[in-house]
Amino acid sequence: MKKGNKIWIAFRTAFPSTIPIFAGFVFLGIAYGIYMHSLGFNAIYPFLISLTVFAGSIEFVTANLLLGAFNPVQALFLTLMVNARHLFYGISMLDKYGDKGKKKWYMIFGLCDESFAINSTMNIPKNVDQGWVMFFVTLLNHSYWVLGATLGGIT
Repeated sequence: MKKGNKIWIAFRTAFPSTIPIFAGFVFLGIAYGIYMHSLGFNAIYPFLISLTVFAGSIEFVTANLLLGAFNPVQALFLTLMVNARHLFYGISMLDKYGDKGKKKWYMIFGLCDESFAINSTMNIPKNVDQGWVMFFVTLLNHSYWVLGATLGGIT
């Protein structure tokens, strides 16, 4: 099987599992973008923050942190408290992500509740590359969030 076909089959395997996430992430992302816009931020901010942070609830908090006095220690501890569950998700995914090559770094970055739920429970057919499927689940979920945040930011 050609590499391009292998990747396309993995994408087609991953996509249907992410459709429910699409509905939720786009809606919440739009709310986040509107919230950022209402605080006076340009549309580029929700786009860039959702692209680089990708941590839902902490992104809402980040909007307020950006408006106040810069306190990196407070921001660090607040982020750790809000997202500490990802430490446990990450530990449980070490075996699944361990042998996925360069893709694992993006999958670690993009690990969210929804990607964890899909990637840890999905039954992937033997003839489909598991690493590419998990990569696309993560990429699609991340894309949905960025899309929603960007749409909300430009309203």
